[in-house]
Amino acid sequence: MTAPATRDVLLTCPLDCPDACRLKITLERQDDGSERAIKLGGDPNHPITRGFACAKTVHYPKRQYHPDRPTHPLKRVDDTFVRVSWDEALEDIAARLKRVLAEHGPNALLRYNYAGTMGLREGTHVHSFFRALGAPELDETICATAGTEGWAMTYGPRYGVRPQDVPHARTILLWGINSLTSNSHLTPWLTQARKNGARIIHIDPYRNKTSLYADEHVKIRPGTDAALALGLARELIVNGWHDETYLQDATVGFDEYRESALAWTPERTAEVTGVSPETLRALARQIGEHGPLYVRVGYGMTRHENGGTALRAATMLPALTGAWRHRGGGANVSTSGYFHLNRTHLGAAHLIRPGVPHVNMNQLADALAPERGFKAMFVYNCNPAVVAPDSERVIQGLRRADLFVVVLEQAMTETARHADYVLPATTFMEHADVYTSYGHTHLGYNPATLPPIGEARPNSWVFQELARRLGITEPSVYWSMDDLLAHLLDTDHPFLAGFTPERLKAEGTLPLNLPDDLRPFADGAPTASGKVQLSPAPEFIPVDAQLNDAYPLRLLTPPAHHFLNSTYGHLDVLTSAEGHEPHALIHPDDAQRYGLTDGAYANLTSEVGATQRRVRVTDATQPGVVVVEGSWWGLSAPDGRSINAITAQTLTDLGGGSTFHNTRIRVEPARG
Repeated sequence: MTAPATRDVLLTCPLDCPDACRLKITLERQDDGSERAIKLGGDPNHPITRGFACAKTVHYPKRQYHPDRPTHPLKRVDDTFVRVSWDEALEDIAARLKRVLAEHGPNALLRYNYAGTMGLREGTHVHSFFRALGAPELDETICATAGTEGWAMTYGPRYGVRPQDVPHARTILLWGINSLTSNSHLTPWLTQARKNGARIIHIDPYRNKTSLYADEHVKIRPGTDAALALGLARELIVNGWHDETYLQDATVGFDEYRESALAWTPERTAEVTGVSPETLRALARQIGEHGPLYVRVGYGMTRHENGGTALRAATMLPALTGAWRHRGGGANVSTSGYFHLNRTHLGAAHLIRPGVPHVNMNQLADALAPERGFKAMFVYNCNPAVVAPDSERVIQGLRRADLFVVVLEQAMTETARHADYVLPATTFMEHADVYTSYGHTHLGYNPATLPPIGEARPNSWVFQELARRLGITEPSVYWSMDDLLAHLLDTDHPFLAGFTPERLKAEGTLPLNLPDDLRPFADGAPTASGKVQLSPAPEFIPVDAQLNDAYPLRLLTPPAHHFLNSTYGHLDVLTSAEGHEPHALIHPDDAQRYGLTDGAYANLTSEVGATQRRVRVTDATQPGVVVVEGSWWGLSAPDGRSINAITAQTLTDLGGGSTFHNTRIRVEPARG
């Protein structure tokens, strides 16, 4: 008996991760002639992916063929879903939209989306439908905007240090990032740096996989990152470990920055951050005497009220020490600024009207209140019933009888369960798209490789079909993949010299044209001043939500190793790897103080709401801090609630970002 015929294809992972891996997917020919994905790994020839995929994405075939995947249009009838044809669904949805637009105008139409796919066609260009109708803009702020704004104030474009340059660094700070979980393909470069003599320090409020990998773990109090950065800056300045030449030639505002930093003595810094004066001095000496310094900041530090300023303060340290003058020295929050694609018509950006209303996606619970006036809502590439703050009020809004909800999905998420229509969406194996990265500098292209399962259709197809029924004439709404690719590559930027649609499609992935010895801010920065801007100097401002007797604990909700936001939350193999259900990590001192027992259930209560979690007593966290890893679906929790049932819509100081790590709570044993 002959073995089934197989072949390997190479595709870029579409998910919200800096690695943007090039995946090797094995397809097996079935008896009926169709092909099925049976195995997934990393492309061994891709210089960043280097032959391995993360612990979650290796299981993507289970997601691709999950028995609960929507494969046909579904319409809610009373309390159940019934299968309908695409024509019936599209005609009914178009008729409902026409009525909403006629009676209430375009301001009654809300889109809600995020990074379920990072594809520029299925994730971004599809916004053109809503812009052609004049609908309100969604501010996509739930993850990165506080950090993006903080970086832009200092450096301008997001020209971060590339992973292949990291082995040239000699002191590495992994600050507010569990990189072994959320940026795993950085790890081989970190290991090479260590072999070259680098010391790796992890700065994070709790011990996780990256802490165990690092040479040292500095356990900082949540939300005090700016104070620690200023304390380090003071030690670097008073010991003469700063680079006067670089500061003079490449920066502005050093005098103001120095004045701010000098106020942060080791003793004052320790009182605020919990990092001892001895640890602070030793860390400053390591930075000052063993350069260049590389700081990999994560978005974890930005998810507090003062998060944008915290990231600014941490990423100024390489400027203070002149690390940007050396290969591998500097910082990285994102490499996305290197992709100088033509985006003038991407997502019909040219149609955004001056004065159009905006909705901050972190404040969806407020937006869905009846008085806001939204009558129709489309959700795609996102699961707000799980991931949005104040999620119980979000769910109440989705359930409004007067709100028409359409969800385009690949999985039967909790959001989809509240829809009036669920429209089956294709996966990255089933549609063509183009991908940038925020962790490296390779542009990727995927052809449509497998036929859609059932009647699944790309987001772009759905919105084009609706646009025809609504009489939309804007040409960019109807662009094909080839049209969009030609537009994106219609640029004379030197980073993209020689890039053509034909070449990208033929090769699948292309590195940007960047020098081997890349030092993006060695001589200044493309800011308004032409220099790295240290002014306004960062200041540590305590959060408004201070701990008190009623809410004495700080809740952190960092990523779980086997989930990517809420993606994969329905796969048993991955929920089992995470312990079958969400756990609250609590320090032994707090467990004793509040009568909590390892393995028992506890109620977690904030000013916003309450939820229940099983307790895990561990010194991985610190007194006063509770950690719940992962955006588990509420369906996996004992009370059926997402952890975001207790997080607030409070926004960051910069960029209107989320403050998921800002939540103060109390924890009590569950009764009964």
